[in-house]
Amino acid sequence: MHDSYGPLKVATDGSIVIVTIDHPPTNLVDGPFIMALLALLDALAALAAESDVRVVVFRSADPDFFLMHGDVESLLGIPVHDHETATVPNVAAAALQRITAAPFLSIGMIDGAARGGGAEFLSALDLRYGSPRAVIGQPEVAMGILPGAGGSTRLPRIIGRGPALELILTGRDVDATEARALGWLDALVPAESLETRVMAVARRVAAMPAASIAAAKEVVDASLGDPTPALTMETDHLGRLTAAGAHLAPMQAFMAAGGQTRAGETTRMAEIVDAMLASPGPE
Repeated sequence: MHDSYGPLKVATDGSIVIVTIDHPPTNLVDGPFIMALLALLDALAALAAESDVRVVVFRSADPDFFLMHGDVESLLGIPVHDHETATVPNVAAAALQRITAAPFLSIGMIDGAARGGGAEFLSALDLRYGSPRAVIGQPEVAMGILPGAGGSTRLPRIIGRGPALELILTGRDVDATEARALGWLDALVPAESLETRVMAVARRVAAMPAASIAAAKEVVDASLGDPTPALTMETDHLGRLTAAGAHLAPMQAFMAAGGQTRAGETTRMAEIVDAMLASPGPE
């Protein structure tokens, strides 16, 4: 496979693939990121077919963001229109489901923030290891939409219905300690030990037979049920909300308050969410 897929930089260590997300200036989940992810997933699928990859580790080159969130400027460009009922999940939700359903183990190494689409990406991985600097959140409802790349579907499967609803509907940030208690993080590790811990787990799993790893994942996922109908419903609701223009006023308030900037989202995210809640818009 290549050593770079746009913003995704790839290194290999035996049957472990290490993917570094490097998408300046702020590691946005945007069109180029999703296209690069699709190309990477195609390459990983070819390797997995030959049992040449057993573990994939995702990390970030950005000191503040594992992944920021979806590109709000692009979302503001979605025209208000008549909505047609979705029959399949959208491209981002489908791409993230490919990671979840892949025969290899996927691990996230988070030392910074993952909100919105970044949190949805993180939730699509099999395991999530974070440092005390990890911050996770789903602020989409305050934006007039909902987590639409699998977040509304996957988060209840990870932390349960009540906690998922509380976090999605308040849009608040979750710090590393709470994320670990909820099960959104599988381990909380000091920053200086995070890479060592993750790679130790990766090497241990990579020593297992590839067919056994794939079989274990398939059975565990089958026990939880097929998420595709919920992903399709999620896509449909996202389309209905954007078609109605429910997102315009809160997203404009988000940008005006300093959203999608490094300074704003590292120091004033709660204020930015409050600004969206105070914006006028359809109920």
